[in-house]
Parts: sequence; structure tokens; C-alpha cells
Amino acid sequence: MFQNLLRYSRILAFATLPFAVNTAMADDSASSSTDKTENVVLVHGAWADGSSWRKVIPILQEAGLNVTSVQNRLTSLEDANADVRWALARQQGRTVLVGHSWSGTVVSDLGDQPDVSALVYIAARAPKAGEDFVGLQQTFPNTPVPAGVQNFDGLTTLSKTAFLEDFANGDISKEDALALYAVQQPTAASLFKERTTHTAWEHKPTFYAVSKDDRTISPEFQRFLAQRMNADTVELETGHLPMMSEPEAVARLILKAAGKY
Repeated sequence: MFQNLLRYSRILAFATLPFAVNTAMADDSASSSTDKTENVVLVHGAWADGSSWRKVIPILQEAGLNVTSVQNRLTSLEDANADVRWALARQQGRTVLVGHSWSGTVVSDLGDQPDVSALVYIAARAPKAGEDFVGLQQTFPNTPVPAGVQNFDGLTTLSKTAFLEDFANGDISKEDALALYAVQQPTAASLFKERTTHTAWEHKPTFYAVSKDDRTISPEFQRFLAQRMNADTVELETGHLPMMSEPEAVARLILKAAGKY
């Protein structure tokens, strides 16, 4: 039991570093090629941090990709964009940009950069430039999560009940759900109403994973967004955190976007 706990703590500590990079680079010249996709940048959503990708990261690394899990701030779109832009600038060669939940906003805003080869949305927002995305979302069925939002001086967190029963619902162990609850990052209440200035998905190959049992962003809304983008779409029997409950399926979609599956 102690060995399992020690192993888990090491994985969590690794995944919550500002970035996680595969150091086993077999061919430096290949990683610097602009003709191949060698990199993946993962962007976490609201009420989360980079450790939410910890089960997907090793699968992508084993497939030969360099992986960066960004610890993006959730204080403003400008702050989150700056963190992701910094991570993208560090990559050598082509990069798949992946966003979960709210951070589909960042993917849509920054994904038109030249070295970004494809965009992947995991149960994510996908706004158009200047769009009132909150207004659009309100035309689709409500979900339980908003009722569990707690606001402290303009920064929000999810209550324990809302996090465990709605945000982390699905085939996620209680141990994993409690760990994610403990590391959830406060998210500015104003963040959700901010508007983007670019629509990268109009110009890039796009992939979308719909979570069929999502209690945070309605599956109906996710399907609408995927169809609007003409995305290569998969539907997963998961809640809002498929990268924790179905990491292999999420990794396959990312690998497909990278041309490796």
C-alpha cells in the first residue's frame, strides 16, 4: 500500500510541474523538423491544474511525442494566453494544441500560430472571435455544476459535493477525484465572459472529444460546437474529465491529430 501511495505521489508531483517534457528524445534532428508533428501542448481548464493530464502524458510520451502540460493561470484570458504562448514558443517543430473545458477558449484564440499543426478539444469550449459564448451556451440544456460554484472576492472554486458528484463524475476513482479536488485552481468569475479575438479552428485541422455523460458542459452543446467546427469527432462514455477516466481514448485522438494513429 505504501509503495502504491509513494508511486502516486511521484506521478502527481511530476504532473504538477510547470511543464512535463519527455527527455528520451531519440533523434534531435527529428524533433526540430518543421515537417513533422513532434510536440503536444496540453492546456487545463477551469478549477483544475496541469495534473489533470497525468494519465494521458505517459501514453503520448511512449508514442514518441514531447509533451508540455501548461500550468496556465485562470485569472484572465490574457494571463492564460501568455502562459500558453510561452509554452508554444519553447517547442521545436510542429505542435498539437489541446484544450480541456474552458481552455478550448485559449486553443481557439492562439491556435492559428504557424507551428500549430492541429487543435484538439476535450469536452471544451470553442468560441468564435468576439462571440458572446455565455449567451450561446445558455441556449442549450443547463448542467448541475454552476450551482456548486463558490465565489470568494471574484475568484471561484467548486464545492466538494459539486466537484466529486458533477465535475469529476464518471469512471474516476474516489482517490483520483479527491486529489483533483485538492489541487483545483481558483478561477476568476469574470473569465467565462471574456471574448476571444481569433477563431483558429476555422483554419486548422480540428478534433473534438464529446463527453456523453458530462454534467459541466452539456453533451448537446459539445456536439453543436464539434459540428460547427467540422471537427473529427469521437463520443466517449465519460463525464467531464475523460483524460482521467478514458486516458487511452483521449490519447488516441491526440495521436490521430499528430498523424501518429
